[in-house]
Amino acid sequence: MSNLSEHEIRRREERAKLEDLDVDPYPPQGWEVTAHAADVLAGFDDAKHQPNEDGEAKETWRVSLAGRMMSKRVMGKAAFFDLQDESGTIQVYIRRDDLPEHYYNQVFKKLLDIGDVVGVEGFAFRTRMGEVSIHVERFELLAKSLRPLPVVKEVEGQVYNEVTDKEFRYRQRYVDLVVNPHVREVFRKRARLIATLRHFLDARGYLEVETPVLQPLYGGAAARPFTTHHNALGMQLYLRIADELYLKRLIVGGFDGVYEIAKDFRNEGLSRFHNPEFTMLELYVAYKDYAWMMDLVEEMIEHVARELHGTPDVQVGDHAISFARPWKRIPLFEAITEKTGHDLYGKDRAALAAAAEALGLEIDETMGAGKIIDEIFGEFVEPHLIQPTFITDYPVELSPLAKKHREKEGLVERFEVIVGGKEICNAFSELNDPEDQRRRFEAQARLAAAGDVEATREIDEDYLRALEYGMPPTAGLGVGIDRLAMMMTDQASIRDVILFPLLRPEAPAPATAKEEAAAEAEP
Repeated sequence: MSNLSEHEIRRREERAKLEDLDVDPYPPQGWEVTAHAADVLAGFDDAKHQPNEDGEAKETWRVSLAGRMMSKRVMGKAAFFDLQDESGTIQVYIRRDDLPEHYYNQVFKKLLDIGDVVGVEGFAFRTRMGEVSIHVERFELLAKSLRPLPVVKEVEGQVYNEVTDKEFRYRQRYVDLVVNPHVREVFRKRARLIATLRHFLDARGYLEVETPVLQPLYGGAAARPFTTHHNALGMQLYLRIADELYLKRLIVGGFDGVYEIAKDFRNEGLSRFHNPEFTMLELYVAYKDYAWMMDLVEEMIEHVARELHGTPDVQVGDHAISFARPWKRIPLFEAITEKTGHDLYGKDRAALAAAAEALGLEIDETMGAGKIIDEIFGEFVEPHLIQPTFITDYPVELSPLAKKHREKEGLVERFEVIVGGKEICNAFSELNDPEDQRRRFEAQARLAAAGDVEATREIDEDYLRALEYGMPPTAGLGVGIDRLAMMMTDQASIRDVILFPLLRPEAPAPATAKEEAAAEAEP
């Protein structure tokens, strides 16, 4: 208990006193909830529910709610407190004479705190100040809070507000959700976003499936994997970096359209736009190509915006972004030329490296031609693409799973959607030539041997075998759910749309003055 604050010690003492009074601070039974705060506030009707001078109403609205006590104002024989449940907050009125003998004075006034979870049953009424409230007739403590909720405070002369402190909020999301109710709305919108995508795809007859998270070989993207070990089989496994190769096996197997909304894992750094564990939608549709997929993506994302906001126009930071169709479409090399003045199409690695250095970028020997082009695009083009834009026709080196372009040598049929300066979608006309695919895998293995840590090191022979049975022409799509959620909820960091983002290890709490004095006193 030496690391506890004075408030935490006091609350534990209150718990002991409750038990001495035979009040269980964590009673085993539940609490029947018949209404929520928002329901009562919206549904109260003065003509029906407000008592007259005789204390009678045409219809007494009896309700039972449960939630967290967020304030407490005691005034002699009566008190008010704010009850917060999932829907919002409502004022509660409680009188000494309406509770069991001594409960009001000994329990409610002295031993209950802000943050405690309580159940209330009574009737709705409007106070003289005009506020819809609950008059308590039955009250019960459901869970004693042993830690105080955060408040604005001063630490070493500096004002510190845990309610808005990002580090505190991400580490203790459970507290963040209590003290910042608007955060709950972000995650409700995220859930609606995913449900909207699922309904959109289901309505078109595409099958939602599940594929392995633990994979003997990783593939489907350029990324470093997380590794693990299966003891019983004595084999190394990887957490998937993408769902792609398994989903395309299902296209080989005869499904015309499959999708998965699932967690992927990439062993990369943390940033405002990157979390090592993230959510992806991947969709594969047989007998289609990337041009068809562009039309579907426009329709789908505009539909999501309308479902969440009632309009295709969404405010994202300082930008008013319109997801209304049609979106601009521009080939990758044209976009680079437009922003840098350098025409890089068809250039070899030496020429690309020279162009990158002329633009002030640092290039090392592990970077192939495709990587250099990607660096130039990421530095000089991507940040300037604010409205939804299709960037099309990528170099083959960047796209080992995409089909060769039907007209342009050295390119593949691929697009990315860039919004607000960040990629949210990636799609291909999928490569279905097994011999070409083998050559691409071998090229990736050579890049890995040369030091590219994101290149795929091993050739997936089973996937090649599947292609040898014949995969129809297929369009594939990957959508970053977290980044799309950032756009649709106007959040600046990916951590604001992930309930429990990965964080660096928490620093140990500093020793209190009392603990430091005790340590110095030890022999």
